[in-house]
Amino acid sequence: MFQLTEDQLSLRDLVREFAEGVLEPRAEEYDKENKYPEEAVLGLAEMGVMGLNIPEQYSGTEMDEICKVIAVEEVGRCCAATGEILATQLLVNDLILKNANEAQMQRYLPMIAEGKLGAFALTEPGAGSDASALRTRAVKDGDGYILNGTKCFISNLGPNEGEFAFVIAVTDPEKGSRGGMTAFLVDRGQFSVGKTEDKMGIRGAAVSELILDDSRVPESAVVGKVGDGFRIAMSGLDGGRIGMAALSVGISQRAIEAAIKYSKERVQFKKLISEQQGLRWYIAEMATRLQAARLLTYDAAAARVNKDPELVIKASMAKYYASEVATFVTDLAVQIHGGYGYMRDYVVERLYRDARILRIFEGTSEIQKIVISREMLK
Repeated sequence: MFQLTEDQLSLRDLVREFAEGVLEPRAEEYDKENKYPEEAVLGLAEMGVMGLNIPEQYSGTEMDEICKVIAVEEVGRCCAATGEILATQLLVNDLILKNANEAQMQRYLPMIAEGKLGAFALTEPGAGSDASALRTRAVKDGDGYILNGTKCFISNLGPNEGEFAFVIAVTDPEKGSRGGMTAFLVDRGQFSVGKTEDKMGIRGAAVSELILDDSRVPESAVVGKVGDGFRIAMSGLDGGRIGMAALSVGISQRAIEAAIKYSKERVQFKKLISEQQGLRWYIAEMATRLQAARLLTYDAAAARVNKDPELVIKASMAKYYASEVATFVTDLAVQIHGGYGYMRDYVVERLYRDARILRIFEGTSEIQKIVISREMLK
């Protein structure tokens, strides 16, 4: 069993208390009203969780990847929308820390630690799994760049949320992904927010279009070297996939808890359904797969901390398996609830909807299997 340190256990208890006391009572409201959980994000920021992976010199709390997994799991267990917001923000933090210069870090990281959100704008209508197919252009113009294009399905961006975006754009079409893309930090006001999607699940976490229409940014907005954008974007994948694995574990944990509770209350054929062997086998399958998903996720987090050369395959395995488990576990949780599980009065209905996206974003299950098999065949 993966052993947590005293500090990690203290973080888990702190975040769990906040999640159960603040997030759980409001999660249904966020879902029904498509409402950004502003008070939750600000509360997490006050606790130091939004800046969990930011060094203290930039107002962060400087914790490791395992602490990130703990925080995302506990938050996602009580509110998947807030869990996605947190996981996305920690990914953006990583991209800035690994690639930005000192001036950029001094400007953006303290802002994030205070609870202001940043988006990662990579996906486009014609470039989802194939990130090399980007069409957003950045053209050099004097001492800056002019950006044009539309990004879609951008997390942490909505009518009232998203202070800046980490944008990947094409600067040299002839070179394509190999030296032809560049990363930019673009402030709100230099782009506009288009359609905010009406999603199936995780509805409190806005996902919107980001529109660049002759948007001028200074040369100081370039992150890293010109032409290094594709590599920079790919450098965030492992951390992003571990974050989504942790969110999957959190949702699965809440679903199995709800299923067990209901099974101990529901009577059919003059006995509790928890006494039915078939249902007990459901619980056994759910619990076993959840434990395997959790251990894969923690192992991937530890690999990132230890700079393990097998990080890529471990991160993809964790994301692939944990997201598949979340779909499996929430589906069985609905089945255990019977007809009631299909009704919005019961939490498993929301969890089922929340879980479905996990097999798609941060790399679909199919992409994860490509990565895993590629690494195995090297």
